[in-house]
Amino acid sequence: MRATLTLLLLLTLASFSTRGQERPNIIYILADDLGWGDLSCYGQKNFKTPNIDRLASEGLRFTSHYSGSPVCAPSRSALMTGLHSGHTYIRGNKSVEPEGQWPLPDEAVTIPEMLKSVGYTTGVFGKWGLGSPGSTGAPENQGVDRFFGYLCQSLAHNYYPSYLWDNASKVFLRENSGDAKEEYAPQIIHKQALDFIEQNKNRPFFLFYAMITPHAELVAPEKYMSKYRGKFLPEKSYDGIDAGEPGFREGPYASQQESHAAFAAMIDLMDEQVGTIMAKVKELGMDNNTLIIFSSDNGPHKEGGADPDYFDSNGIFKGYKRDVYEGGIRVPMIARWTGVIKPGTETNHPSAFWDVMPT
Repeated sequence: MRATLTLLLLLTLASFSTRGQERPNIIYILADDLGWGDLSCYGQKNFKTPNIDRLASEGLRFTSHYSGSPVCAPSRSALMTGLHSGHTYIRGNKSVEPEGQWPLPDEAVTIPEMLKSVGYTTGVFGKWGLGSPGSTGAPENQGVDRFFGYLCQSLAHNYYPSYLWDNASKVFLRENSGDAKEEYAPQIIHKQALDFIEQNKNRPFFLFYAMITPHAELVAPEKYMSKYRGKFLPEKSYDGIDAGEPGFREGPYASQQESHAAFAAMIDLMDEQVGTIMAKVKELGMDNNTLIIFSSDNGPHKEGGADPDYFDSNGIFKGYKRDVYEGGIRVPMIARWTGVIKPGTETNHPSAFWDVMPT
């Protein structure tokens, strides 16, 4: 299987060579628990997502795209391996001690491995969730040249963590010691992702940007909270685990008295970050040779104070995260490749995460 996939990719890349084109850079941005209806280009009315809307207006919007599963780890396993949920290695969010999830086995063939074998530099930034540190499923053992973020999806519930992983090394965030909230992980990870693009501008790269927003816990820096405070009344509060309580920053969500404002603020930040990725690609003159894809790993969640019914996060569909109804598995997907994909187009072609690798 590994040889067959490599041969197919080599034939595909050879076709670019005969047309006088360079191998395209690939940026796949995956939101976490973002519902079908959470983007204004998919019908959201409470707030706007102008940068993601622009990505859609400059590319192709899918209306019948499905995640790999209604929960995180198996969905990502389907995406990374191209195997559907009946065959892919990870079937649930099973955790292992002391940190991480049940690992991909050594024999798994992932998108980073496949692309790395034909000369791509590969980077994963954000949430991995497919193996514990040092396991067969750790990023460095699955074809990833550079990883920065959370290995464990449970610890990725906390947005002001004690540490993140830089490849196989822990990076301690001392400004978040005790109950301090100084270093917001999505912003730290975003800077590293932008640096990866800059550092690899002269060679083909694959960037899997696995954002942790807008998964609970619901929290955002004051700059974003202040824009939405008091706008989505009545507010919804959530009583979680806070400083001094057992489990603080070990997975359980923190309390949030303004859940509606926090959710909108997190979407705002996520949209802004997609915009800066687009701007970086344009600044480096790579628009015509970079495919950008945006999607979500499953439907909207109801955790940590989230209120998907208030925001109509699943649009017209029944169900949420963990449901195998449309609302749990039908997700946004947008693809932009300047000069290749016709702008402002839409397709109802049925597709799913396991179609990404062979495509």
